[in-house]
Amino acid sequence: MRASIHIRLTTLAFLIFVSTFTWASITGSVSGVVTDSSGAVIANAQVVAIDTQTGIRTSVTTDAKGFYSFPSLPVGTYDLEISQVGFKTFRQTGLVIDTNSALRADATLTVGTASEKIEVSTDSVHVETESTQMGEVISGKTMTAVPLNGRAFTDLLALQPGVSPYTSTDTGMAGINDRPVDGGLNSGSQSVNGQREAANGFMVNGSNVEEGKTNGAAIIPNLDSIAEFRIITNNFDAEYGNYSGGQINVVTKSGSNNFHGSGFEFLRNTALDAKNYFSNPGDPTPVFRQNQFGGTFGGPLVKNKTFFFIDYQGTRQTQAPTQTATLPSLANFGGDFTDSAGSFADSQGNPFGVNGQGFADVLNARMNLPAGTITDGEPYYFAGCADQTQCVFPNAVIPQNAWSPVATKMLGLGLFPQTSSPDNLFITSAYAQKLRDDKAGIRIDQNTRFGTLFGYYFVDDYLLNSPFPNGGATVPAQNFAYNAVTAGRAQMINYTKNFGAFAVNEFRFSYVRNALVLATPQGGVGSNFSLSNLGFVTPWGAAGGISPIQPSLEGVPYMVFNDFQIGVPQVSTRQYNNSFQVLDNFSKVIGTHSIRFGGSFHYDQINERNLAAENGQYGFSGSETGIDFADFLIGSPDSLTQASPQLLDSRSKYYSLYAQDSWRVTSNLVFNYGLRWEASMPWYDTQNKIETIIPGKQSVKFPGAPMGYVMAGDPGVPRTLGPTRWNNFSPRLGLAYSPNSSSGVLGKLFGGPGRTSIRVGAGLYYTSVEDLSQFLEVGDPP
Repeated sequence: MRASIHIRLTTLAFLIFVSTFTWASITGSVSGVVTDSSGAVIANAQVVAIDTQTGIRTSVTTDAKGFYSFPSLPVGTYDLEISQVGFKTFRQTGLVIDTNSALRADATLTVGTASEKIEVSTDSVHVETESTQMGEVISGKTMTAVPLNGRAFTDLLALQPGVSPYTSTDTGMAGINDRPVDGGLNSGSQSVNGQREAANGFMVNGSNVEEGKTNGAAIIPNLDSIAEFRIITNNFDAEYGNYSGGQINVVTKSGSNNFHGSGFEFLRNTALDAKNYFSNPGDPTPVFRQNQFGGTFGGPLVKNKTFFFIDYQGTRQTQAPTQTATLPSLANFGGDFTDSAGSFADSQGNPFGVNGQGFADVLNARMNLPAGTITDGEPYYFAGCADQTQCVFPNAVIPQNAWSPVATKMLGLGLFPQTSSPDNLFITSAYAQKLRDDKAGIRIDQNTRFGTLFGYYFVDDYLLNSPFPNGGATVPAQNFAYNAVTAGRAQMINYTKNFGAFAVNEFRFSYVRNALVLATPQGGVGSNFSLSNLGFVTPWGAAGGISPIQPSLEGVPYMVFNDFQIGVPQVSTRQYNNSFQVLDNFSKVIGTHSIRFGGSFHYDQINERNLAAENGQYGFSGSETGIDFADFLIGSPDSLTQASPQLLDSRSKYYSLYAQDSWRVTSNLVFNYGLRWEASMPWYDTQNKIETIIPGKQSVKFPGAPMGYVMAGDPGVPRTLGPTRWNNFSPRLGLAYSPNSSSGVLGKLFGGPGRTSIRVGAGLYYTSVEDLSQFLEVGDPP
């Protein structure tokens, strides 16, 4: 235990002190020029930015050209005070700093005494005149004012120009996605300006919260805890990389000098819903009950020094959607197929016959017929056949002594849903899935003489119990209910230090973890449903024998028919993601240049254990008799699938360096330019189990493998399969021009100084590849 603790502490220390990491700002900047009424610049004026919530004051002085700059102010609302001996104090109120914003706030001082004040209010409409990054900010007030089903900020991403939401083809029910985000919410998969859905970056308080399997958001903070979020859709500055789609940054709320709290309850229930179109007229409205409740509370621990903000949201949902499927008739369950006798022949009228003498002998033995009575190719049934000398099943009836042991046992256990409907249509809303989700966050902010510090911790625990074991496609049967469990954790530390009036450094460390256990059977497993008790031949090695891959999950195999399925979930997954990030931003104002630079590193782990058809997956399509359920009764599947456990321990590393300058060429023209270098290591497996194709190359690790089929670790084949590219350089260029005409045609056209912004930009961008590709690279046993 001591050795383990020592290793963990050493690793943590290494991650903290290893090369600096830059990811994204959670601050904005304000700059401007201070002049007198004649237009002459005023040097050495004191400029103070006051956070209206916390009272924290940040001071700078103007330079010889009257220029001042706050390169890094936390998101919030500020008052700006400017004073100089011989002039009245200038005060501008309501200045809103958004994530990555670059505001221009010039001031004109008039002659007077410092005790005299001139106060102006900030225009509520802000035009971006300095930044060339394209994107919008959504405030927390706007988010909570919009009715959102699920209350996730990711549902608002598609409101931005150039963003196309990704529409899944599944039933949209919680817990059935391949890799669901915590809480079963929208993971934010969007196509931004035509990029792939997996090409977007997700951040909370400037730290990466991407899950590497599908590149979606790993955590979704409570809506009421979000101060704002910004999605940058184009022309990223050099500080952004690793993703070429959108950069989404969520900033959580902090406490203030006053105590504030809120509470909420959102209700949806059956009484407010309409009946499903496909429900029977006499059936009640399907059950749907959803309660989302919680609250927030924040305030000072020490006024002007230490602040806290906590939030919680609970979700409880019970849903019984209408399910439909076409089932065998009650007569079919007894072996009588006279109602579908025509299906014993193909579309040309040719009857289906016994496929092979081996299976004919099996039927002879079951039915106690002399050897050779049933022969290869003999029709199972044709119209008018009433004698076993002419067809296998006279009168289209399969006697029970012809049934397979599996069919006899499974039908005896009542594992199949049945319907007495004349059209064999099974319609029900009697089975409900239940969802429980609890998420909470806490943020502590500390203002010290050494700088400002904040920590953020987020937790999300999610449980789904569902009677729909295979993505909602299986006819619901309580025998096959399953659980899906996910847990998300995020821990972040941010330290900001000012070096004089014009330099700021931001350091962050974060750790994000996601754990999920999907499709764990709760029914249809156990000794009563062991393969031997269900009539299967066991174990492996026996003629036709089968055994479970995972003994603890031994149960009813997954069986696929033309119109319905039964059995335990087809795939069970355990996945554990860990992501470590260290990041640092350094900003300095030198004259008319606002310079930023830094470097980056993060390390990602994904440990996965997948079980596919652990008890076997059988397909029945009617390939033997022409009727899928008849094939089941006689034990003639057209396919059997059983996969060995899929073990993946994926790893990836990411590095980058960048430098960025925002140069104020003139009072109304800003030139942004920068260069980014980044290297993203392709995902690799710690046990080197992934493979690829290199034509003409013979594997040395597995000499018996086909020519061209090579594994990680073979000569010339890196464990990442593809090489890591160390020469990815990304130049970024942009111009922001704000016409300053205040009169004439141009003044009317552009609305006056600061009312119009013309921005252009260009750049080269690289994007990471999600680990989902590893599924295609796992080696098959040679």
